[in-house]
Amino acid sequence: MQEVVRERLATAIAKLFDIEINDFAVEIPPRTELGDLAFPVAFELAKRLKASTGQKQNPREIASRLASELSGIDGVARVEIAGAGYINFYYDRAAYLSNITGSPSKPEPQLGGKIIVEHTSVNPNKAAHIGHLRNAVLGDTIVRLLHAAGEQVETQNYIDNTGAQVADVVVGFKYLEQKTLEDIKAIEGKFDYYCWDLYARVGAFYEEDASRLKHRADTLHELESGEGEVYEMAEYISMRVLHCHLETMARINIKYDVMPRESDVLHLHIWQRAFDLLKERGAVEFETEGKLAGCWVMRAADELVEKADEASEHEPDKVIVRSNGTVTYTGKDIAFHLWKLGQLDINFYYKPFHTYGDGQLAWITTSDEGENDPAHPSFGNASAYFNVIDIGQSYPQHYVKLGVMAIDHDERVERSAHVAYEKVVLSPATAEQLGLRLSEEDRKRKGMSMSGRKGLGVKVDDLIDELTSNALAEVANRHPDLSEEDRRDTARKIAIGALRYFLLKYTRTSIIFFDFKEALAFDGETGPYIQYSVVRANSIFRKLSEAGIDPDKTAISEVSRERVAELLSGQDGDDLWSLIYLATRLDEVVRSAVAALEPAPVAKWAFQLAQRFNLFYHHYHILSEQDPARRALLVAITAMVRSQLIATLDLLGITAPDRM
Repeated sequence: MQEVVRERLATAIAKLFDIEINDFAVEIPPRTELGDLAFPVAFELAKRLKASTGQKQNPREIASRLASELSGIDGVARVEIAGAGYINFYYDRAAYLSNITGSPSKPEPQLGGKIIVEHTSVNPNKAAHIGHLRNAVLGDTIVRLLHAAGEQVETQNYIDNTGAQVADVVVGFKYLEQKTLEDIKAIEGKFDYYCWDLYARVGAFYEEDASRLKHRADTLHELESGEGEVYEMAEYISMRVLHCHLETMARINIKYDVMPRESDVLHLHIWQRAFDLLKERGAVEFETEGKLAGCWVMRAADELVEKADEASEHEPDKVIVRSNGTVTYTGKDIAFHLWKLGQLDINFYYKPFHTYGDGQLAWITTSDEGENDPAHPSFGNASAYFNVIDIGQSYPQHYVKLGVMAIDHDERVERSAHVAYEKVVLSPATAEQLGLRLSEEDRKRKGMSMSGRKGLGVKVDDLIDELTSNALAEVANRHPDLSEEDRRDTARKIAIGALRYFLLKYTRTSIIFFDFKEALAFDGETGPYIQYSVVRANSIFRKLSEAGIDPDKTAISEVSRERVAELLSGQDGDDLWSLIYLATRLDEVVRSAVAALEPAPVAKWAFQLAQRFNLFYHHYHILSEQDPARRALLVAITAMVRSQLIATLDLLGITAPDRM
């Protein structure tokens, strides 16, 4: 409906003023008496007309002239001028309700083509911690939002299986514990937890004798060779840890389509092909003098040079290949992203790696043609990509995009983006509850940061277990009649809802201070509060059935439009209309979230809708309502809100339990 109004307004502007404005602001008035849509476009027109004619224009007069051209829009009851020049539209409420209770339309993609979203990308050397979890939840939710917006999406999880982190765990097994590959295979229990502790011990191992760092250098060299005993050990360790990661992420409803591995990027010479293209296009230059002599660098844009002159911590020119011939992470990223966009005429081989509970396969790359499964889906060849990487990587990610744009100038590629996010820290109370030892000084801090290298942090599985345990105690207290299986299933859904919502309600660039008590609260801006609203809506329909009232026979479609209009007038009508109108704005909220790559507004909207519905729940009593038409309206509103809340929770990766 909003798009129809926009088009008519743009047509009127062109007719009356011979000015083309297609992208103008629209506001939702704070109160229903001010209308359903408000356009301040008359103010912009006044500025443009004054600039072209030299004469001052009155925005209110401009708005009045436009309003005279906007009568007769289907679904709009009236158009009014407000304030100094706002054009306010009032919907025909009965017609609007009739239209939205029909079949929903399929959204038209705004970006077009395949979009690759890369997220999680945890080093496969130890258990995932809560910092990794924010990346994964954020990325997964963006994937869900893109799907909801009608986009074609491929979800990737890049696996750095040849880096220093994996090398350090290999050093730990080989030199610290002196284990063979067969010894490692015999380790039982949570292998990623074992590696977590070992990784922390390796840090101390190096600190005791710096000469031991040679073990890391030698191991890295053997990993890049792609063969030998050390490579086989690293392959087994990294892939076993990766299986652990996938099982952990599946607990919070996160899945992947394909997992490209850095070892295959190296062995298939994807970097070399990208390097040749960068040189051909003049995107990189060989430095012959100064401190970067012998390096291949990417020149900075003027604005970055200015920032560097202001005592920036980064060099204005980005090194892509060091003087010793090794490729930087930025160089590898450029190559990998060019493969994503189908610019290298090289492809990986693929094999199945992990099967999820619903039968979905997660594929992994391989450089061995003999392992290739010809039945694999088509991966890569995207029109754009979104990379979820922490905010500290903004500088190198800027150069990654510059390198990609030097080869691929498609305007859709320009929309590709680094989706940056801030860190997660724990409240002191939560840190202690999870077993971290805190000093008195630590307890006075607002939050506790984590370090995987020092073994300081909270593993995702421990966090989920603790949240589930807390939720289980509450469920058992409220529903002692439930079976143990149902209690655990309910507790798990509440825990996941609490965790995911807590990580999503903050904007990406906000630091999150995670607290158990706050996240699990049934009141306030939490996942359980929204889940509870769905449970309440379900209870209304259950009670209707128990009372012998068939909700299907109280359909609003059986009520005349005139009667619906009457029910949606007056103070109560305004109240009901405001809930209807809010509930139908999900598509608009999703489009806005996709445009900004920011899920937080979706989480906020879900909370607002749940709040409004809970007020509705307490104020209107459907079971005791004697007027059949009014009852039909209340049932329709409840069904609509329930449907939208369930859909929104699904976008956030959350499921509502049957009881709470």
